[in-house]
Amino acid sequence: MAAAAAWPELEAAARERRRELSLPGAAVAERVAAGGGRLPAALLALPLLQSLELSGCAALRELGPGLAAALPALHTLVLRGNALGPAGLGAGLGGALPALRVLDLSGNGLEALPAALGGAAADAEPPGAAPAFPQLRSLNLSGNRLRELGPGLARAAPQLQALLLSGNRLRALPGGLLPPAAPGGPFPLLSRLEAADNEVEELGADIAALPALKSLDVANNHLRELPSALADCPRLKEANFRGNQLKDKRLEKMVNGCQTKAILDYLRAGGRGKGKAESTREEARKKKREKQQKKDGGDGEQDEVEEASKLLVKVLHVSENPAPLVVKVSPGIKDVRPFIVCCVLRGVNLKPGNALKRFLSAQTKLHEDICEKRTVATIATHDLQLIKAPLVYDVQPPDTLKVTPLGRKEIKAKDLLRQLQLEAEEQRKQKKRQNVSGLHRYLQLLDGKDNYPCLVDAEGIVISFPPITNSEKTKIRKDTRDLFLEVTSDTSLQICKDVMDTLILKIAELNRSTLENKEDSGSDNESDALCGPAALNPSQNAQPMLVEQVRVVDTDGNLKVLYPSKTDLSTVSSLLTVIR
Repeated sequence: MAAAAAWPELEAAARERRRELSLPGAAVAERVAAGGGRLPAALLALPLLQSLELSGCAALRELGPGLAAALPALHTLVLRGNALGPAGLGAGLGGALPALRVLDLSGNGLEALPAALGGAAADAEPPGAAPAFPQLRSLNLSGNRLRELGPGLARAAPQLQALLLSGNRLRALPGGLLPPAAPGGPFPLLSRLEAADNEVEELGADIAALPALKSLDVANNHLRELPSALADCPRLKEANFRGNQLKDKRLEKMVNGCQTKAILDYLRAGGRGKGKAESTREEARKKKREKQQKKDGGDGEQDEVEEASKLLVKVLHVSENPAPLVVKVSPGIKDVRPFIVCCVLRGVNLKPGNALKRFLSAQTKLHEDICEKRTVATIATHDLQLIKAPLVYDVQPPDTLKVTPLGRKEIKAKDLLRQLQLEAEEQRKQKKRQNVSGLHRYLQLLDGKDNYPCLVDAEGIVISFPPITNSEKTKIRKDTRDLFLEVTSDTSLQICKDVMDTLILKIAELNRSTLENKEDSGSDNESDALCGPAALNPSQNAQPMLVEQVRVVDTDGNLKVLYPSKTDLSTVSSLLTVIR
């Protein structure tokens, strides 16, 4: 009884059936120390818990046994800045955490990984064993004392997208991280790899075995050269090699200028190994090929056709925009749904036929696929002309927040969720099945939250209530020409950007399809067409859709996010030509 009384936070979480729990390290350090440096046993009596954070507690040395088995719904576990070692993690993480998506173990002084994360003891696992973390997307191991990583991590977390290793003592990368024979290749989804401020002396050619790698940071290491295999990473767009003493001074100059594309082109061409005479001969051969192509017309014409078939968008920079839209973020949002990316898209055409219906269907499909049923991100689209700027991304209590959902009357958020829950139950009874459709599938995403996220306009009207709905006030109609797009997430900023990239590409595709169908049907109403007849052939002065940058700032006006930045939209560059 005394132990339970010592943890009123846990009693309240159990009583209120909370899904989220954050224990400030400084406030609980004394109690953790009194309990032998481990998490309290009462924590294991919270099976509904989905998010747990206990950071900055120097007294926390072990998780205690049974954590994984007791918290099967856990999707976020943040244990930053404690004193956990591999042994202290082992008992708690032993066993599978099937729902875990985010794991932060940064700043714990780990010298080795626990067995559950592919540490040495994991080698004893039978071949074909189920992964311990099948849904893990982000793993933060920064600020530890790791010297090497074993291939067991790829088996334990096959769906990993972000691996953060900065501030360790790694000597080689990828080193032993990549198993020789992983089904479908090791880490098929890994797009972000950070290993700055280590002791890396060798960047191996097997880095090219990461097919989804987009961002690589190995700044401030001991690298003397870069492997030409980097040029074989098909999606690599951002790379930071600064702070390494490279032998090739020309390459080092490119590195210091953050010229990722130039670096990759240089490595692809052979880099320093190519002498001046050979470079001159290569340039002569290139000119000869270009001359022959112009003469023959064949390949050159094909390239022009391929380039002409790509969709066009033009970015309007904040500095060029006389009235740029700004979104201000309130401090409270960081504990609820912290990530948001926005932009303005001008020049859409939803009038002809079923264009609007196809637009809404495409958004639904993106929610199902790339947004993973809204669990990683949510899209909201608005008629720009119906928005009163500036906007504030804020939080409000459920019994205070009022919204007019699509197709409904104004209602308090808590009443809306209760109404949707009743509808869901009725739907289950009528269809005699467990699954439900529509908004009813997303209600659990707000379980246990004391405040709800919302986007509010200058008149105080809630225009968006993610991840549930946006407002009838800014609803898109057939005559909508300009859009305000928002993507929010409680997972990561990069996911927001990736979803926004895909959304813009999809809208551009739908726009062109609408125009082509109008042309095929012999429509002579050019004012309804997106860019006029020339849009079918970009070489004939086609006018691209316009994407306006939107700044997301904090309450003091400091920039948090600018979209699209110069590195955004790169994930769809093979299908989209971006004029910056």
